[in-house]
Amino acid sequence: MSCRISELVLNCDDPELLARFWSDVLGYVELDREDGMIEIGPANAGFGGLQPTIILSASSNPRVGRLPLHIDVNPVDRDQDAELERLLALGARPADVGQTGDEQWHVLQDPEGNEFCLLRKRLDPEIVTKKDH
Repeated sequence: MSCRISELVLNCDDPELLARFWSDVLGYVELDREDGMIEIGPANAGFGGLQPTIILSASSNPRVGRLPLHIDVNPVDRDQDAELERLLALGARPADVGQTGDEQWHVLQDPEGNEFCLLRKRLDPEIVTKKDH
């Protein structure tokens, strides 16, 4: 028996802003909304599907320093350079975490400064296998 990640919870200043951003980045839709939280996830699966949902939870506690966890994303319908351009147009910003410039990924920040990485490998949007994780 094992566990599976079902949800990722991100405390944030503006759940509306980040729900729009991450929905656009991942092709997610709003699944639920209550008490200052917005849950987004895959339209065809929702909570409990193969991909975890994301809950954007309003928080007034200021973040200090880098988060110990970040999200990695992969392009599914274009190459890494085209996806980087799309993410920057959506409001992502480059982040400097001490990269050498030789990495095969790009470190970015969402509109609230949460770091995430755009990886190089293009994934098939319809196929999720154990090897992809």
